[in-house]
Amino acid sequence: MRKSLFYVSLCAVLSTVCYVKTGLASEAKTDSAEAMPTQATIAHGDAAAGKAGSAICAGCHGVDGVSAIPANPNLAGQGAPYILKQLIEFKSGVRNNAIMAGMVAALDETAMADLAAYYAEQTPAEGVSSEENLKLGRDIYRGGIAAIGVPACASCHGPAGAGNDAAKFPRLGGQHAEYIASSLKQFRSGERANDANRMMRLVAARLSDEEIAALANYVQGLH
Repeated sequence: MRKSLFYVSLCAVLSTVCYVKTGLASEAKTDSAEAMPTQATIAHGDAAAGKAGSAICAGCHGVDGVSAIPANPNLAGQGAPYILKQLIEFKSGVRNNAIMAGMVAALDETAMADLAAYYAEQTPAEGVSSEENLKLGRDIYRGGIAAIGVPACASCHGPAGAGNDAAKFPRLGGQHAEYIASSLKQFRSGERANDANRMMRLVAARLSDEEIAALANYVQGLH
């Protein structure tokens, strides 16, 4: 199994963070409701209660949150704040998905927080990257594409793809390549629009299909 372990240089991180704060922020529509982060009122969920209620999720996301269906995301090890945000936004319609809207329709925020806590405690999946476009994906993830203003993915999602719970940036490491590619294309087209300050849409808009495929492949084997 291929493990992608590396360190991002301090200069690369600092320059990327500067870009994210200035370049992307300057393009964001601050008057849009979709730019406002979801504020959950439940601080912490009950993982045991979440496990008891997770049967409704197992068919698509696996019993322990590792999905056998590449089009559906792995939830195991995903940050609880990120999962809770997505569930709330599926229910409110901020994130548009007819299947997920139906699944969460009967859930209150406590039940959502419990599910988030349960999946956050599960062991993350470890995927494998193919060699075909691995270098391109690695280069973009680590260093971005300066010529077109794409920041390094690692600056928000971490060197090993572990995400950032405080910022609600998701874990990417080990995620299905098919799901990652689909999500990036949805951000690029605007079909998905629940990213704070349009950050992911602004990044994805600059990526080609080839670059998206390479990133998705690299992320799948990242852990």
